[in-house]
Amino acid sequence: APAPPAPEPPPAAEPEVVEPAEIVSPLGGYLAGRLARRERDSGSAARYFSRALVDDPGNVDLLRQTFLAMHAQGRMTEAVLLGRRLADLKPNDSVATLVLATESIRTGDYDDAQARLESLPKQGYNTLLGPLLSAWAAVGQGAFEAAREALSGLRDNDSFAPFRAFHEALIADLAGDEEAAERAYDEAAARQQSGNYRVAAAFGAFHERGGRPDDAIAIYEEYQIAHPDSDWFDAALARAEAGARPDRIVRNAREGAAEALFGVASALYGESAFEAAFLYARQATHLRPGFDAGNMLLGEIHETLEQTEAAIEAYREIPRGSPLSWTTRLKIANGLDDLDRTDEAVAELRKLAAERRDRPDALVVLGNLLRAKKRWHESVAAYDEAFARIGDPDRRHWRPLYARGVALERSRQWQRAEADFLAALKLEPDQPFVLNYLGYSWVDQGMNLERALEMIQRAVDLRPNDGYIIDSLGWAYYRLGNFEDSVIHLERAAELRPEDPTINDHLGDVYWRVGRRVEARFQWRRALTLEPEEEEIAAAIKDKLEHGLLPSPVADGAS
Repeated sequence: APAPPAPEPPPAAEPEVVEPAEIVSPLGGYLAGRLARRERDSGSAARYFSRALVDDPGNVDLLRQTFLAMHAQGRMTEAVLLGRRLADLKPNDSVATLVLATESIRTGDYDDAQARLESLPKQGYNTLLGPLLSAWAAVGQGAFEAAREALSGLRDNDSFAPFRAFHEALIADLAGDEEAAERAYDEAAARQQSGNYRVAAAFGAFHERGGRPDDAIAIYEEYQIAHPDSDWFDAALARAEAGARPDRIVRNAREGAAEALFGVASALYGESAFEAAFLYARQATHLRPGFDAGNMLLGEIHETLEQTEAAIEAYREIPRGSPLSWTTRLKIANGLDDLDRTDEAVAELRKLAAERRDRPDALVVLGNLLRAKKRWHESVAAYDEAFARIGDPDRRHWRPLYARGVALERSRQWQRAEADFLAALKLEPDQPFVLNYLGYSWVDQGMNLERALEMIQRAVDLRPNDGYIIDSLGWAYYRLGNFEDSVIHLERAAELRPEDPTINDHLGDVYWRVGRRVEARFQWRRALTLEPEEEEIAAAIKDKLEHGLLPSPVADGAS
């Protein structure tokens, strides 16, 4: 299944269209293109590079950059033409070789694909992808034994075993060798940690076609138990119970090659190798238009890189009938909010909540969105609707309990907030964020100080480099009158989060208590420059700058 999260990113798909400045030289175009690519503006990068290439067509590096920019844009016809030129000038270029090989698979020229794959440099993920694509090219030639032979070369590398077993299963399934397919599916399923959506979908469909719906249902239910918030197998479960016979998830060589590219892209995405993941995912969706899992992965790569419009565009390629549709519609709503189109996001989430009255997740997402916008009362109402659907919470529901508790506390409904925090801790006793929030809230109100200190200390033990939690510990010591320990922890918190006004304000307070009054005023002034969110906090800091603190720390309040 598409996986989650960081470094050198692929370019975005057409963020903001800015007309390129006049190119006066190939070097100027090249440098402008590099800058645009670094800023993830692949549209401008493609224009700059291609203009420069007109004046310097033999420049291999410029040709390669233009090729990559076109590929990132999804302009595959132009990318393939540039790839052919690049392969002529630089036959060992790995990306050009791969793109041309997959293009040959797409057009059914399997002989050319095999020839290009044989020349693919044997390094990095090519040592996995080369044999997988060669196997599927052999399937395209009708040579199933040659396909199995191509995969057998992967047996020496145990880390490639899940890929090898899965593709052995898909190929045997396509060849009609049910015994070999089942054996390979069993191995693929056993080698996947916490289940793999594509393996489960393929293996379950295999059992359904074989007239064993109970075995299919067991696979789907096992996945659902491991991923309780997923609805990806709801339709498959209904189908299996009805005795229908689904198609294979891979029906031909082209789709098998797309599956190989998608699998490797997912693995790279999980390793934060985003540029390579993007390239392979783009190839997968080019080979197999309408490939829902591939489009979801493309969207997740864009989303991780904060390329929100491109992410939404990819998610919208997934049709309503897809098992992944619900998940991606929730993602689209979050994306709309990120683009400050909050009203559209709220409307979409309300629509989702009305469509599936059995599911609380759209309402939880709505509550989260409204909470982030500080629309506390609306947020609480959304969470309340969600919990009406949840019924009795289980362990995974500590998150919405905690989130509703925050919204309740911020809307000054403390008794309900405290009950939610305590309920969340009952489900997840060592959850550091809940321990910290409840402990800090108690400290801030001068309640349960000894117990609050224990809770916050436990949160610090669990997250020793979290500046916010360490600030809570320092503030707890402050409220208990232990200023020496308070200084130690608040100074550490300010080192970890120097940009936070509350932490700097707290540090100023404790400096005042230990007689370091010049430093106290410095910290208060710094807190003001960091622009506290609430005006009353800024007013309190200004008052302290003018008058200092009252004698008793218990009387200080939260500043």
